[in-house]
Amino acid sequence: MSMMNIFNVSGSAISAQSQRLNVVASNLANADAVAGPDGQAYKARQVVFQTQLMGEMGAAGVTVSNVAEDQTPGRRVHDPKHPQADAEGYVTYSNVNAVEEMVNMISASRSYQNNVEVMNTAKTLLLKTLQMGQT
Repeated sequence: MSMMNIFNVSGSAISAQSQRLNVVASNLANADAVAGPDGQAYKARQVVFQTQLMGEMGAAGVTVSNVAEDQTPGRRVHDPKHPQADAEGYVTYSNVNAVEEMVNMISASRSYQNNVEVMNTAKTLLLKTLQMGQT
């Protein structure tokens, strides 16, 4: 694998994890959202990754193929005084699980950091190789 492929593969992973972090942030921001005027509450979103071939050497990177909505029903709380309560007195909140989203955020953040470290290590190796040629 050439050094450029290392940068391409790590770069694709960084880009994918960045999008994953944005989706997690959106989910967390809407964790306590109540159903809107259309009667539908915010639905958690999950990033779906897909392998992507990169370069002529067959190196595999990653890309985001889809951002899917979680179809599990939202949390229903009995609160008849709430302005968004339905006829039975229930308020529907989003289906976002804040604990799962925090775990997802930590995982995405660590993956992002690891790929930055891979790129920094490859850069250091390239610089050391150039320095060997100078002596």
